[in-house]
Amino acid sequence: MILFIAIPIGSAFVQSLFIQHDQVLVLSKNCGPFGCRETTSVDIEATKELRQDSPLGKFNGIGTYLNRSHLAFAEVGNAWAVSRTFSGFLNEVLDLPFYGALMFTLTYTAVVTPLVLLLGLAIAIGVNGLPNIIKGPSIFVSLLPFLVTPLVGSLILFWMVDGDGIIGATIQLIFNDPDLSLKASTGLTWTMLIVYGIWHTLPFSFIVFYAGLQTVPVDTLEAAEIDGATKWQCTVYVVVPHLVPLITFVTLMLLMDNFRVFEPIVSFSAEAHARSLSWIIFNDLRESGNPLYGSAGATSILTIIGVIFLLTPVLIRNWRDFKLRRL
Repeated sequence: MILFIAIPIGSAFVQSLFIQHDQVLVLSKNCGPFGCRETTSVDIEATKELRQDSPLGKFNGIGTYLNRSHLAFAEVGNAWAVSRTFSGFLNEVLDLPFYGALMFTLTYTAVVTPLVLLLGLAIAIGVNGLPNIIKGPSIFVSLLPFLVTPLVGSLILFWMVDGDGIIGATIQLIFNDPDLSLKASTGLTWTMLIVYGIWHTLPFSFIVFYAGLQTVPVDTLEAAEIDGATKWQCTVYVVVPHLVPLITFVTLMLLMDNFRVFEPIVSFSAEAHARSLSWIIFNDLRESGNPLYGSAGATSILTIIGVIFLLTPVLIRNWRDFKLRRL
């Protein structure tokens, strides 16, 4: 925990307090037959020495957290002062890089997480009630999306929704619009990414809930049926309460995983319409010849804070249930 979590987080926080050194510029004068002119050039050796002397960069404190690429307090305040309506203010704020990425990240997490929980539980209950002869093949088919590498799975769907792909061509045929593209609209792009997220993550919740169903007390179910409970009532009042610890576990895992959504955006080349916090970190680190370590570190810390904020209500409720069970 210390080696692979605490130290990297501490390192990212320290790096977020620094920014890249400015390049050392040299002013020189070039004279010719028609007079002299001043030129500015980069002193490569001096710049290299400066970076060697202070490898972390120039100390900036929390300035990186407050700049336009992150929390952008000045820009948000200005948008509030300039905008006359709440919708105008919201549009101004969402045009900022961090808040636009945060909006997509929260939307993706808020939609994918509950749907994966509900559908995973429903599929687990359905498969558990199948005859044994077809139960095995059904489990295998249900797990297939989870066995596919995320990058490969998203690329497959990317090709399918293309205008020449089976999904894209079918949609164009249904709406009789040869120019209709799922990749050309922000709303459709978000929908496509969310659908992929549900498809890929669903087997995880399914297999966890299916394993939990094997531990449901048979005597309790039989007693409920004898008392006249329907299958729906047995599920709601017997099965679901028994699976609450697993539901909490799956919720925590899904929240952490969905809040770090990254692979689908890269695979779908959806940067023009959808950017997540993890994508911003990746983009900062791939700056050609000059990775923005401070900016990436600041976004990483803000992402961790966001994950903690999302997990806190679930953890508090889990702790209360634990205390009640002990009593």
